Amino acid sequence: MKKAKRCSVFMLCAAVSLSLAACGPKESSSAKSSSKGSELVVWEDKEKSNGIKDAVAAFEKEHDVKVKVVEKPYAKQIEDLRMDGPAGTGPDVLTMPGDQIGTAVTEGLLKELHVKKDVQSLYTDASIQSQMVDQKLYGLPKAVETTVLFYNKDLITEKELPKTLEEWYDYSKKTADGSKFGFLALFDQIYYAESVMSGYGGYIFGKAKDGSYNPSDIGINNEGAVKGAALIQKFYKDGLFPAGIIGEQGINVLESLFTEGKAAAIISGPWNVEAFSKAGINYGITKLPKLENGKNMSSLIGVKSYNVSAFSKNAELAQELAVFLANEKNSKTRYEETKEVPAVKSLANDPAIMKSEAARAVTEQSRFSEPTPNIPEMNEIWTPADSALQTVATGKADPKQALDQAAETAKGQIKAKHSGK
Repeated sequence: MKKAKRCSVFMLCAAVSLSLAACGPKESSSAKSSSKGSELVVWEDKEKSNGIKDAVAAFEKEHDVKVKVVEKPYAKQIEDLRMDGPAGTGPDVLTMPGDQIGTAVTEGLLKELHVKKDVQSLYTDASIQSQMVDQKLYGLPKAVETTVLFYNKDLITEKELPKTLEEWYDYSKKTADGSKFGFLALFDQIYYAESVMSGYGGYIFGKAKDGSYNPSDIGINNEGAVKGAALIQKFYKDGLFPAGIIGEQGINVLESLFTEGKAAAIISGPWNVEAFSKAGINYGITKLPKLENGKNMSSLIGVKSYNVSAFSKNAELAQELAVFLANEKNSKTRYEETKEVPAVKSLANDPAIMKSEAARAVTEQSRFSEPTPNIPEMNEIWTPADSALQTVATGKADPKQALDQAAETAKGQIKAKHSGK
């Protein structure tokens, strides 16, 4: 996704039958009595409140409480909570990207959730893991997203689609003429470039035996990462990517080329489905291609979640609301309104969801993907890695030199900012 949406994308394909947990845990009558007359504030994502309208009304009726829903860009809600929480004007429940969880917990902004294992088991392993910090749960998955391949059916048919990234390189060499292009991607950003680098053995952080990230083990400059970056550099060096898609405005140029019918295929995400549809593009969506080594291109999965503010005066009731909003029934209803792919396992093969080409593509691509790391140290990776990839894209540095510098910078920043925790 875009930088604001890094967060990092997860539906796995296995389906389970968990209907008994569909409405979340039952509460006692005494809890209902104590909640009477309370008011909760929910910060929902922009233009997404219709997705929870019915759920909110049902919760209000069942608990005899008032729920006020306020729309805010989800990627900036933690920023607002830092000010509004202590001032007493913040939310009880908010929605946020999974890669911000670690930072928010470190800053004391989120309340630990205590929900039963059968509720946690509703969600895909990757999505629930995105909400864990030090083996404690701080949110429930709302939706997942990851990058996929969009292609213009008027320029290339499904049967003609190259199967590997290297084949896309060959296709682009035949079709790119400076004004029209074959395949395009924002490979000057680690969020997108990781799809290639990890396929050859690169990684952002290594993992400990318990599955937690090891911030002292950075793999953005290992042999595999360098090999992936060298392949990326070929697309720029040989003029298959326009210079305009490098840097901050790159995403606007890439999307414009696709909506104007000047690019056969691009890597983007489900957040662009509506925009591309409105542009009248006859597009298809599929998973990312394979690499020459036979591995599928990976991607970073982003998870949107419902979390409880540490400043909530009704934290227990707020947790119940978060569980209710994220349950199976309400996740499906929210999808029908917002088209955000839910993280509930049992919905992976739901006909109402799988009839969507975008949902199918996200589900399939998620099989090859990893969560965006949610530890605070991830904040020290984005900028140096992106800067390094831009020098690779512009030919100002060879991949090894650039990535070695990025890793050194990231390690220095991690030591300076996080070694005392």
